[in-house]
Amino acid sequence: MIKGFDSNVFLAPMAGITDKPMRKLVSSFGKGNIVSEMVAINALSRKNPKTYRIADVRDENYPVVVQLVGSDPQIFVPAVELIEELGAHSIDINMGCPVKKIVANKSGSYLMKDVDLASKIIKTVKKTTKLPVSVKFRKGWDHNSVNAVDFAKMCEDCGADYITVHGRTRSDFYSGTADWDIIAQVKQAVKIPVIGNGDVDTPQKAKEMLTYTGADGVMIGRAALGRPWLIAQVHHYLNNQQNTFIVDVDLIKSTLLNHINELANYYGEKLALALSRKYVCWYSKTMRDAKKFRETYMKIGNFDEAMAEIENFFVADNFGNSEEADR
Repeated sequence: MIKGFDSNVFLAPMAGITDKPMRKLVSSFGKGNIVSEMVAINALSRKNPKTYRIADVRDENYPVVVQLVGSDPQIFVPAVELIEELGAHSIDINMGCPVKKIVANKSGSYLMKDVDLASKIIKTVKKTTKLPVSVKFRKGWDHNSVNAVDFAKMCEDCGADYITVHGRTRSDFYSGTADWDIIAQVKQAVKIPVIGNGDVDTPQKAKEMLTYTGADGVMIGRAALGRPWLIAQVHHYLNNQQNTFIVDVDLIKSTLLNHINELANYYGEKLALALSRKYVCWYSKTMRDAKKFRETYMKIGNFDEAMAEIENFFVADNFGNSEEADR
């Protein structure tokens, strides 16, 4: 187990997804580690109200790893100090985000091309805080510059407490198959704990990754969309070698309704309804006539009507894949 954590399963940071409602929901199912949405240090240093709210985890009764993204080592200093005040369990530095606007600011996966700047950031953060510090990065910038092993060694030399490796390059974004071999190579090259990320979508796949790579933990991202129980499910499987977690239509419906209500409590009903449209797409994937349901749901403009539509659709007779259920 990684020092400071009681699970070796992590929910990946996802912008617009791993907000407080999602974190609270994932935590309600059992053990697993939760990472926040990425927090932009420039906006945080200005105490931008939206960014400040994203970073504030003081009233959450489970540990939250807060992920920071930025390129100026000096701006990381006040950001890290504020993150400590706002209740972070530990700090993760984003050096893997492939999104164009992040890369254009010399942040995220751009830093895999500027190792000197990346090392300055890690050293600065380590000097600023006593909290555990991790770094999340990718296989490399592209397939002509695969440098995850050397990058991992740099992170270790700069004092990172653990690292997370996504087995895709920046040029891959999220397409293709994640390279578990590079994760294994990183694990062999460093002494600090290594978290593997990429293509884990079941408890069995998590076990397979850990066995194949020798990694100390596993991080799950997109596979948890519409399946917030997956993190706890994987933790239970890895620790008990059995899968006793039953997913049925009642669980899916109650979880979706709970999720949307948490969104309403946090954002208000109007925004919650708008946000819920992406969530119903994910939660309805195992339902018959899912496409027709989604088309109907997208047209609903009233919060109570939307909740009623979910109640009516998520019933046992509609549970089960069909040709219309998108995968």
